[in-house]
Amino acid sequence: MQITVTIPDEFAAQVQARGLTPESYVESLIGDAARKAPKAIPPVEPRMSIDEFIRAMAENSDKLPHLSDEALTRESFYQDHD
Repeated sequence: MQITVTIPDEFAAQVQARGLTPESYVESLIGDAARKAPKAIPPVEPRMSIDEFIRAMAENSDKLPHLSDEALTRESFYQDHD
């Protein structure tokens, strides 16, 4: 990848005083950041398919309490807050 940046003269002078070129210094900073970056997390394979999940949820749905439409409104969730 090619990136063009404008490097302030003061910064370039400080880097050159250390015996480096601004380009090599910035490349080293990017390399350090890349090495310290967390590695990508591989995707997790699902333990069951969507159909299996829906079937499992349906098997126990008769044990869930029935809630009215009013119980599921935004206002009912925040009735104790102003």
